[in-house]
Amino acid sequence: MNKQSKWIHQFFRVYWIVISVHFFAQWGSFVFLDYDDSASHFYIYILILPTLWMSIVTLITKWMYVRWNHLSFYVLFSASTLITWTIIYLNYDIRIITALCLLPILSAVVFFKRRLLWLPSVLQLIAFTSLYLTDSHFRNYLSSFDVIAVIAFIIVSTCIAHIIVACGIEILTDLQVTMLAKQDLIVKNAIMSKLSKTDGLTNLYNQISFHDYYDTAFDYASKGAELHLALLDIDDFKAINDTYGHQAGDTILGKVSQVIQQHMSSSDIAARYGGEEFALLLFDQTFEEAYALVESIRNGVAELQHPEMNGKSVTVSIGLQSYGSEQTKEQLFEQVDHYLYQAKRTGKNKTVTACNVG
Repeated sequence: MNKQSKWIHQFFRVYWIVISVHFFAQWGSFVFLDYDDSASHFYIYILILPTLWMSIVTLITKWMYVRWNHLSFYVLFSASTLITWTIIYLNYDIRIITALCLLPILSAVVFFKRRLLWLPSVLQLIAFTSLYLTDSHFRNYLSSFDVIAVIAFIIVSTCIAHIIVACGIEILTDLQVTMLAKQDLIVKNAIMSKLSKTDGLTNLYNQISFHDYYDTAFDYASKGAELHLALLDIDDFKAINDTYGHQAGDTILGKVSQVIQQHMSSSDIAARYGGEEFALLLFDQTFEEAYALVESIRNGVAELQHPEMNGKSVTVSIGLQSYGSEQTKEQLFEQVDHYLYQAKRTGKNKTVTACNVG
């Protein structure tokens, strides 16, 4: 059910409430006040028949709305006009009762459609004119001033309703513009936030982001979570830049980062730590699984052939260590960095850990 249908169903509920309130108000007036009418005439012509008439109008309107949904506004405002003027006619000795004709006009404001506003207004004028011309009791009760006042009241109320709707539409438009601007700002902030956390060349986290994640990961590890730290460095990268140019070096960095991303899970963290060096935080796995993962990265890099280097391949050296309760995060990082240095010093293209250092 869309919002328009929701409001229309609310109007039908209001019709039943109005009919019920009018029924009990009339009955209470007859019972408790000095009502100048016989009981039979009151119950038949003031209470039962008008209530039955307004109920039938509401039921027919609901049926027409279901059957001809595209005519919903016409049947809705026609029903409200018939109910309103039935109540006005039964109580026209109450001077202020004609103000009820304002309700169908104001009800059109709910839909925020200016073209609808004149429909209930015209219906009120038609109902008033018809009642004035066909019923002598109603006509004789109204003075010339009353007639002019009712017509002016309907027209002025419609103009005010137009102003309300116009202001509402303007506010709604401004709100939509503001929301779009806010959404655009949120997107830009998200992009800027991502750019501030990632390395533009490799699309991995940068060094600052790595340290933030490393601090958090170390806290979790101190509470019992599995954590492994790996440092990875491209072998002879300076020679690659000197021989094939920095553009080729940038391409190699991008390809190595792709291999890293392909082998790591969504819960792991990979960062370009600086230059040709990468840092990896591995979670929720045993040391053997972490070792197998970095080895798959090392082998995957070695298997790549690079047109930028005339079809040659590059290799990486890796240091790996698991978190130990006796270590600080600085000590863990220094230990892994030492293993990386050992891998470089002892032949490159290998992974060094506490198990194979020598």
